[in-house]
Amino acid sequence: MTTPDDRRFAPATLRNRDPILSVLGRVLPARGVVLEIASGSGEHAIYFAESLPALTWQPSDPSAAARASIAAWAAQAGLRNVLPPVALDAAAVWPVDVSDAVVCINMVHIAPWEACVGLLRGAARVLSPGAPLVLYGPYRVAGAHTAPSNAAFDEDLRGRDPRWGVRDLEAVVAEAQAHGIAHVETVAMPANNLAVVFRRDGGMRMA
Repeated sequence: MTTPDDRRFAPATLRNRDPILSVLGRVLPARGVVLEIASGSGEHAIYFAESLPALTWQPSDPSAAARASIAAWAAQAGLRNVLPPVALDAAAVWPVDVSDAVVCINMVHIAPWEACVGLLRGAARVLSPGAPLVLYGPYRVAGAHTAPSNAAFDEDLRGRDPRWGVRDLEAVVAEAQAHGIAHVETVAMPANNLAVVFRRDGGMRMA
């Protein structure tokens, strides 16, 4: 049974949720289901669902503790447009067949590269042509960190797990294109982060 005590708190959420919302409000469809990969505490899911009531939010996370936190936040908010969180590992087979948009916040750098590849492969499979994929987090651009703090963060990440690290934006864009997802724009965000917007290329969804 989920209780309010299951809620987790991510301090960065309060700092970045409004800048991210400004991008999502512009690029997400007017209606439909948004699949969020690696929803973590669930605070973003609740805030965005409350702010964009015409959209239905589908949170997901591979962690049972994270899913309990998401469910606890959703129960407290009482929103009808937040679906129960699903167990989803970005690098594995997704238990979702179709979505009108995919959002992933602060996962690509705190996961093996295989998770990023799986994210792009999965998005290509569930999105219809023209549907958006939005990523948020720190990236290297043209092979260089965008700030000394990002370089220090990257070093810390790789010290914790050598499979982690701030990714090269160009590598992510190239991998997306290989899966039939086109890069549309990159938006500079506070704290030296980027919002990277993609859209599924035309044609059938990837198998």
